[in-house]
Amino acid sequence: MAPERTSGSSITRALRVIEAVAAAGDGVTAKAIARRLGCPLPTVYRALGTLVDEGYLVRLQGVRGYGLGYRVGELHRSLTAQVRPSDEVVAALRQLHTSIGAGCYLTVFRDEEVVVAHVDDCAEHPCPGVLRVGEPTAPHATAAGKVMLAGLRPGRLVDVLSRSGLPKLAPHTVPDRRALDRELMRVRSDGAAVEVEEFLPGRAGVAAPVHGTDGEVTGALGVSVTHADFTARRWELERAVRAVADGL
Repeated sequence: MAPERTSGSSITRALRVIEAVAAAGDGVTAKAIARRLGCPLPTVYRALGTLVDEGYLVRLQGVRGYGLGYRVGELHRSLTAQVRPSDEVVAALRQLHTSIGAGCYLTVFRDEEVVVAHVDDCAEHPCPGVLRVGEPTAPHATAAGKVMLAGLRPGRLVDVLSRSGLPKLAPHTVPDRRALDRELMRVRSDGAAVEVEEFLPGRAGVAAPVHGTDGEVTGALGVSVTHADFTARRWELERAVRAVADGL
């Protein structure tokens, strides 16, 4: 008989089962999960039983399979609550969105990562779907991220970039640390950051810093529009973003 796996391995398997159910969608079977993970079926059944009992998965009778449980939604709501800005800030983003006709977003630091704290957009003026509240974004490739990097002391800048890296995401993503340093110098000088097809093809934006009471950059307010819209309205967008960020 094979030796019992460690509790750490059991926890890891349970997490992989949740991920497999999330990827497959409602109705995935235990056999399908076992094939996806390369695990013995009895092992998967044990993990499924525990996860259903704890509310992280549900057994769906109609489709005869498993789906994500409601505890997962509770965890996500708890995460977004940790970074949610005040009602006054939310109202300011809504006013910016409606007044200039552009989706806008706010980023903040969560430890060593730049995280999306709020998004205000609509079907007519959408922000990119990859800007998800409570999730990290690429600080080297977004206008708001570059604003926040520009406000860091050198040691912390190294720590943040060591977490995020400098992956190439779009045609004009900064290619290396030397190019990023030059860009951050421009951001410090101008007091705002611009990105044009650095985060996503066909998208562009501008962002300005939000300062705390001690003068440090605590967040960044950005707008994201199509490349064509940005070319036509760059200065209008920048003036509006700077004014609202200064007010925050």
